[in-house]
Amino acid sequence: MKMLINGQWIDKDEKIDVKNPLSGEVIDTVPAGTKEDVKKAIDAAVEGFEISKNMPVHERVDILYRAAQLMKEHQEELARIIATEGSKTIREARGEAARAVNTITLSAEEAKRILGETIPFDSMPGAENRVGYYYRFPIGVIAAITPFNDPLNLVAHKLGPIIAGGNSCVLKPATVTPLSALKLGEILLEAGLPPKILNIVTGHGEQIGDALVTDERIRMVTFTGGPDAGKEIIKKAGLKKIGMELGSNTPVLVMDDCDIDAAVESCVSGAFWAVGQNCIGVQRLYVQEGIFDEFEKKFVERTRKMKVGYQLDEDTDMGPMITETEAKRVESWVKEAVEVGGILLTGGERDGAVVQPTVMRDVPKTCRLGHEEVFGPVVILYKINNLDEGIKEANDVDYGLHAGIFTNDIKTAFKAIKGIDVGGIMINDSSDYRIDGMPFGGVKNSGLGREGIKFALMEMTEPKVVCFNL
Repeated sequence: MKMLINGQWIDKDEKIDVKNPLSGEVIDTVPAGTKEDVKKAIDAAVEGFEISKNMPVHERVDILYRAAQLMKEHQEELARIIATEGSKTIREARGEAARAVNTITLSAEEAKRILGETIPFDSMPGAENRVGYYYRFPIGVIAAITPFNDPLNLVAHKLGPIIAGGNSCVLKPATVTPLSALKLGEILLEAGLPPKILNIVTGHGEQIGDALVTDERIRMVTFTGGPDAGKEIIKKAGLKKIGMELGSNTPVLVMDDCDIDAAVESCVSGAFWAVGQNCIGVQRLYVQEGIFDEFEKKFVERTRKMKVGYQLDEDTDMGPMITETEAKRVESWVKEAVEVGGILLTGGERDGAVVQPTVMRDVPKTCRLGHEEVFGPVVILYKINNLDEGIKEANDVDYGLHAGIFTNDIKTAFKAIKGIDVGGIMINDSSDYRIDGMPFGGVKNSGLGREGIKFALMEMTEPKVVCFNL
């Protein structure tokens, strides 16, 4: 496939292979973009912003609705692209494709609700003759940088509100999974989006990242990825808006009054969905001592029933990690945890890019698995005495994106809601539950700002005050 700059599909002599992560087969190539390509894309986006900001809201809405309909018509094709270039099974990929349709639909709907308010200027003495209001206006060219783990829906979460708000965009999709983003670009153009509004540059981050985030014409950087990369962007970006979702080391509390079977099923799914390459996936499970042994037994048994294999097979439960390099990293983290006293209950084996679903217990917080985001199919069980201990342990990391708690006691639930420092907490659900309309983001090293269409639109627009002196 080719990249999109200034309304043209551009090819380059230098290519990047896009590979199936299980087989290593090259399924397509994309151009290896350069700093010069980024500059051309920003040049076009500056012109595109003049088009976008003057486009009537109903036209933006119609384009997004048409795009959502086209995505729905191509939903199976999109799912197969997701599953072929990435780690998700075909069933997981179908879920992502359906969510992306919803994300773009929500963007169309929220474009009609970018509201302002009247301002009571006469509430201040001396301003009796003044009336006014504020409205929200688009901020300009936005740089969007997306990860590999949700290669379609996280792109939709950037592009949907960018277009809805009247901005323009230069998108850099993940190097290993660019095909889903390019297909969405094709669909948006087919839906009638004026070409210069959206530009997509494929390439290696170390080659084009700085040129994208440091350009003064970029008015916002919206980034989803790891905290180290996020911190580097903040250092380099200069005076512009920043939106960042940077992952987590997610805790879930399981209290002794809960439905154990429901908690097991939900947390197995939450731990191993998308091979654990999920920023809100379950990584730390704090189980109250009264049910710990039963929960551990059932959790390990359920984990061992998962079928691991080729992601396009209909009965596969978990596919490969995105690269063998990432699989080796996770394998090394597990070995390190065992060496310092962690107990391996099941899994831990690696074959190429495939890491078996892994359950551990009592992993010390001093090792990487205990305090960093594993972003792989590994979950740790810990025994706790009570809720207070669970809240303390849940907070004892530098992340705070999502958490979960399983309990049938409303007082317990509300104490956890107040006590756990996160951007979202799920009650009687795994931490990885999310709908695309809710505010999504975290505290501490988990990021800045909020996604979710309505909330992203607030980040991507600014209020302008209007005052009449009568």
